[in-house]
Amino acid sequence: MKISVITSVYNNKETIAEAIESVLSQTYDDIEYIVVDGASTDGTVEVIQKYGDKVTTFVSEPDKGIYDGLNKGIALATGDVVGFLHSDDLFQDENVIAKIAEAFKIYEVDSIYGDLIYVKKEDTSKMVRYWKSGAFGLNKLQNGWMPPHPTFYVKRKVYKMYGGFDTSFKIAADYDSILRFLGREGITTRYIPEVLVKMRVGGASNKSIRNIMMKTKEDFRAIRNNCMGHVGSLIYKNISKLPQFFRRKMDV
Repeated sequence: MKISVITSVYNNKETIAEAIESVLSQTYDDIEYIVVDGASTDGTVEVIQKYGDKVTTFVSEPDKGIYDGLNKGIALATGDVVGFLHSDDLFQDENVIAKIAEAFKIYEVDSIYGDLIYVKKEDTSKMVRYWKSGAFGLNKLQNGWMPPHPTFYVKRKVYKMYGGFDTSFKIAADYDSILRFLGREGITTRYIPEVLVKMRVGGASNKSIRNIMMKTKEDFRAIRNNCMGHVGSLIYKNISKLPQFFRRKMDV
């Protein structure tokens, strides 16, 4: 089983090397790594080029944002399964992709997801928030639950059948795609009860009040578009994040 890992990046020379190293350190031996750069001007391109053919496919050209970049990566992918590692993120350890591949073989599902921890931007060994996903349930999805998208690995045929990211969303296209795949289209999934990804705090959706408001509006549009929930779903989706700031790995 070939697994395609896609990174979409723009002007992030500070952390792109760590993301690349995290992919290259994986023990699984059939990884296709695709990096899509949005024509960075800060030295990001030069950092990526240092890795040469260790990066399977590298494209650098103007795009319309991260979701456009991810869609380009999906179009370039040839793997059986597609997942994403953002340029600020890291895999929890070197065996993550091997665990994902094994889960696909055992459970024969369309998608796999796990847990995620948020870490400090300047020190990725310091945890800020623990997102424990839990098992999937359609009623949970309808009431505001979602798996962390950076841990969500999906068979490529699903993207071919149901489409990639809707780029009319600027912040919530990942939520829209999850509602579409797991809810509206009913693809099968399985939960791996382990941390798969470390994400640095300070993402686009929470970096300003304006972005928080935009995210809320887009989340509600995704809910309506996919007929997967109601206003209460949106309220629960936000309130459910609060315990994540107090949870520690020892609790699970």
